[in-house]
Amino acid sequence: METVSESRCFGGVQGVYRHASRVCGCDMTFGMFLPPQAAYAPVPVLWYLSGLTCTHENAMTKAAAQGWAAEAGLALCFPDTSPRGADIADDDAYDLGQGAGFYVDATQTPWAPHFNMWSYVTDELPRVLDASFNVDPERQAIMGHSMGGHGALTVAMNHPGRFSSVSAFAPIAHPVASDWGRKQFTAYLGTDEATWARHDATLLMKSQGFDGPVLIDQGSDDQFLALLRPGDLAQAMGARAQEGQFRIQKGYDHSYWFMHSFMEDHIAFHAEALGL
Repeated sequence: METVSESRCFGGVQGVYRHASRVCGCDMTFGMFLPPQAAYAPVPVLWYLSGLTCTHENAMTKAAAQGWAAEAGLALCFPDTSPRGADIADDDAYDLGQGAGFYVDATQTPWAPHFNMWSYVTDELPRVLDASFNVDPERQAIMGHSMGGHGALTVAMNHPGRFSSVSAFAPIAHPVASDWGRKQFTAYLGTDEATWARHDATLLMKSQGFDGPVLIDQGSDDQFLALLRPGDLAQAMGARAQEGQFRIQKGYDHSYWFMHSFMEDHIAFHAEALGL
């Protein structure tokens, strides 16, 4: 693993690291914040999955999470959203290809050789963190924004027992019923919609739910409401009596200012679930 940069941050260290990924077949870059408590004992990890067009850097520099994480004693991991490189498949559209991995393992040409973000964030990158940082792999939580909210919810529900809690800002809540989902699933996974279900938070909530608390924040003035379909997930949570909260925040849109405004709540939510 190569250290790209390390900077002092809220008494801890905000680093950027690069490593050769076997599952993605290229070098992958991620951000990692270690709170000051990591100098003395292993700390829990809160995963932050980012949205369309983002790299590891967007949330790392814009989400205002490190200060609250330092107070709680939480490490933060910021993975990239896709494989990248001149020899890796891409598309002219912003919502397909590089920057838009959708947290699935592609089975279709030309995406399959590299677009394996599901295996990357659920298996390969956790192994890198466990081997390289003073973190406790038995204490994890996960969150995300937009496409990353979709990723966080689906990863959490597909891995019962791994994550103490899951939260999301404005997640793509029902991708099999949205152009933010159907287009990408067709490209990456093919036309058999049965293979899509495990990557849809609303369908997973209906069929099994999550074995811990859930926190969803959705802005009422989000410009992408029709694509996100938050009502479908809220209805599924209610029907299941899922432990958690689904909050509509009046006047907020899809931007990082929304996350800035409620990040303290999300960090506190995960810290409590982790027993901090």
